[in-house]
Amino acid sequence: METLLAGYLPILIFLCIAIGLTCVMVLLPLALGPNQPGSEKLSSYECGFDTFGDARGQFDVRFYLVSILFIIFDLEVAFLFPWAVSLSRIGLLGFWSMMGFLFILTIGFIYEWKKGALEWE
Repeated sequence: METLLAGYLPILIFLCIAIGLTCVMVLLPLALGPNQPGSEKLSSYECGFDTFGDARGQFDVRFYLVSILFIIFDLEVAFLFPWAVSLSRIGLLGFWSMMGFLFILTIGFIYEWKKGALEWE
């Protein structure tokens, strides 16, 4: 049992050092740094001029839709790289599985295109 716990000792030491350094790096600037808030520091700043309107305004749904579509097709590419590297080892089953995956994604892309999700007015 002692040898098992001794194997975790380097991890515990590393964790203590990491937590200690984190606390030092967070608390040291708070203790030593100047704290002189002025009117300029406390004012809101937006591109060099005073803010206008509410910062919590609603965005158009198309922004979210485009971002979700980007994430979906970006993940597709992320799945294609390991598949291409291991294609010689996975054989025909792996090839046709990826073709099915790409077919489903293509159907989804065509559906989004036909519904007008990619149109921007």
